[in-house]
Amino acid sequence: MEDYRRIADRLAEEILTGRLKAGERLPPQRVFAKRRRIAGSTAGRVYGELVRRGLVVGEVGRGTFVRAAPVPSGRSLAEPATAAVVNLELNYPSVEGQSELLAGGLVPLLRADVLGEVTRTVAATGTAAAREAVAGLLAGSGWRPHPEQLLFAGNARQAIAGALASLVRPGGRVGVEALTYPLVKEIAARIGCTLVPLETDGEGLLPEAVAAAAHHSAPLSALYVQPTLHNPTSATMGDARKRELAEVVRESGLPVVEDRIWSFLHEEGVPFAAYAPERVHVVDGLSKRVAPGLTVGFLVVPEGRVEAAAGALRSGGWTAGRFALEAGTRWIQEGVVDRLVADRRADAARRQRVVAELLHGFAVRADPCAYYAWWELPSPWRADTFTAAAAARGIAVTPGSAFAVGAQGAPDAVRLGLASVPVPALGQALRTLRDVARGGP
Repeated sequence: MEDYRRIADRLAEEILTGRLKAGERLPPQRVFAKRRRIAGSTAGRVYGELVRRGLVVGEVGRGTFVRAAPVPSGRSLAEPATAAVVNLELNYPSVEGQSELLAGGLVPLLRADVLGEVTRTVAATGTAAAREAVAGLLAGSGWRPHPEQLLFAGNARQAIAGALASLVRPGGRVGVEALTYPLVKEIAARIGCTLVPLETDGEGLLPEAVAAAAHHSAPLSALYVQPTLHNPTSATMGDARKRELAEVVRESGLPVVEDRIWSFLHEEGVPFAAYAPERVHVVDGLSKRVAPGLTVGFLVVPEGRVEAAAGALRSGGWTAGRFALEAGTRWIQEGVVDRLVADRRADAARRQRVVAELLHGFAVRADPCAYYAWWELPSPWRADTFTAAAAARGIAVTPGSAFAVGAQGAPDAVRLGLASVPVPALGQALRTLRDVARGGP
């Protein structure tokens, strides 16, 4: 009798080469067994092996479906991994006239007498001009970072990596929201720390959950949190919640990494760092404000932490490129970044109106100023099968499993990235997804 693994290998090849498409339903096991002239138990083992490899997903009472391509390790929603016509995984905003605005800031850097200097290496502390410009850019109501506490990375993801590497030893535990930015899972694996999922509500992280984890027999080494426009749920903490959380981290002595990469879309102004400046490391950057390909990440560290954090950035190879730093500084100084931020706020609000209109009646969590929406799928849909069904129609979405931390199970939800496709294409994609959701698996 033919080994079930050989049969699974052949089916796997058909899936990986595209002969079996994402969302396609495999025949019932008894039909498959009859066609292949194998025992029903062997067919069951073949299907089980495909599930184990992550190539198909079984739905009780509905059948077995080819999954959409998984998010490859190390990509974490930063690069396309799909040939989908409409990609709602990637989420990089771009507005009309952006290239013309950015070009003006690059022209002076291309002069022969300047280019040699701006293509040299630069320290993690950047330049005095960059520190002053970014301190002004990040300043909000009641908070302005001190320029001497600013460090620069190649992008915000590298700033997160540098902050965590400087705070957490291998084997340490980092508290995160139960749904978190996927790349943080990659970073944790690479620096050898464990993520601890913490309970949240509609306002974000619960202070009592942080307190309980901080006083656990295996306490936390650090906390990573997105207090403003949490990705993927768009939750934003109010002032009272921030004050309560600040009391907890002070009492426990817990260092915090605050991710503010999307906060420029929200006019709430005050970061969590304003409530506990001695404990909070702030991560931000230009990738969402400006462009993903020529960007800089920012890391604001508490007093006394500059040397340790700069050392982590250097050792990881995560410091900023000089040309990108100089370009970003000019764009900030000349008001280009402020103009792009204003345009992006208007653009995000317009796209959220499209979501509100076309997905009305569904359980969608989104802030009116965010560039993403969290869609809790109607029963009997599961995130894997919905993602596969969307891929079969040329639309890429991100399943809840990409954001879930721990073994509690991924939610039956998908994140819709709204920024990277034209508004007409977004509207048509949402109509298609709405019809898929209504039709059922």
